[in-house]
Amino acid sequence: MLNWNDVIKFANHGNPAPPRRVEKTDKEWKELLSPDVYLITREKGTERAHSSEMCELFEPGRYECICCGTPLFDSAEKFHSSSGWPSFTQPIAIENVAHHKDNSYGMIRVETTCNVCDAHLGHVFPDGPAPSGLRYCINALALQKVDA
Repeated sequence: MLNWNDVIKFANHGNPAPPRRVEKTDKEWKELLSPDVYLITREKGTERAHSSEMCELFEPGRYECICCGTPLFDSAEKFHSSSGWPSFTQPIAIENVAHHKDNSYGMIRVETTCNVCDAHLGHVFPDGPAPSGLRYCINALALQKVDA
């Protein structure tokens, strides 16, 4: 189980090798993704808080990267954070989600990306529930839900 010290270690010293790589040109991503999904995943945008019904979905299943289909989070790790974005305590596999220092907008945060295709997912914070204490705060537009 990942904890905040693991997240900081990855952000400072590099992430595990991904299970595979999916690489496309900017033009290919633009042709494949809707403008809103492109903005979030390829340009590091953020959707409006509480703009997605996905925040309230807790049925069994998993959440995959909208860009490449990599399994990222399981519904068993999802919780209601009241943040306005889907929140999880752990990724499905540590090699599927990458962690990066993010000093944008005058803040110090840890950005999360798909480790397979580099899609921006959101950020992770150390204010989640036990036992991990992690809150992966993820843009709903970066995810696709797959039923169990």
